[in-house]
Amino acid sequence: MLYDVNLEITYDYASPANSGRHSLRLVPASIPGEQRLVSSSVRLSPGPTERRNRTDFFGNAVTDVVFRRAHSELAFRLTARIDRTSVPHELDISPPLSLLKRELVGIQSLGPDEPVHFLTASPRLPLAPAFAVYAQEHTSPEMSAVAAVEAIGRALNQDMDFDADATTVDTPALDAFERRHGVCQDFSHIMIACLRSIGIPAGYVSGFLRTIPPEGQQRLEGADAMHAWVRAWCGIESGWIEYDPTNALRVGQDHIVVARGRDYGDTAPVKGVLRTAGTQTTGHKVDVIPR
Repeated sequence: MLYDVNLEITYDYASPANSGRHSLRLVPASIPGEQRLVSSSVRLSPGPTERRNRTDFFGNAVTDVVFRRAHSELAFRLTARIDRTSVPHELDISPPLSLLKRELVGIQSLGPDEPVHFLTASPRLPLAPAFAVYAQEHTSPEMSAVAAVEAIGRALNQDMDFDADATTVDTPALDAFERRHGVCQDFSHIMIACLRSIGIPAGYVSGFLRTIPPEGQQRLEGADAMHAWVRAWCGIESGWIEYDPTNALRVGQDHIVVARGRDYGDTAPVKGVLRTAGTQTTGHKVDVIPR
């Protein structure tokens, strides 16, 4: 399936920013057997003083930009075409949770995609007993790793309410979990913490999700948004699977991967520092259009 993605992120500063440095993770990934980046363009207004493209440790495409001139507004715009492949969900051949640790012990590599990086607390996602208690309530040692991932994802979807006003990008996962309200970032962080607490390596995926309007209604421009979901390592034979707890489903052809990491901090679309004073407002608009 071919998709055209248009993303716009804007900032307005109450006082001009004299300088700034930002790392952008906006360009969809090329993943063999899953998706292919056909073309992409990242435009900035105003233009940066310096710009450099690189790949981070987890294989994500990063654009580093530096601004040395004062500016009161800033806009990042992405246009991209992606060929997304439908990946069939194979039979569950993952080991039971009681044996998953044995398979983990046998992995010696420290490559960026190895499960060792995704098993313990990460910078934005400390573990807490509440996550372990919840995970254990919905799984058992005899349950397969894949079944455990799906069980926890379904439970969170049922027990939590999607609420765009309940949290901010900096809200700790435990706070969102205690309130049982949040957005896709919160659903994903909480699920990752639950999985790690029972020995399942889990990471964070940022990307885009095509939204399908109700029958008989036209698709709204800008109705789509950047999304987040979970990837979990389910044994040597099964490898990594991806699950969307916000929508209680395995990730499919409508999910477009941008970046993967341990938590949101590794995949944030815009991250950096700037020199300014006062308040700022931001806007975010995405269109995912099938071709």
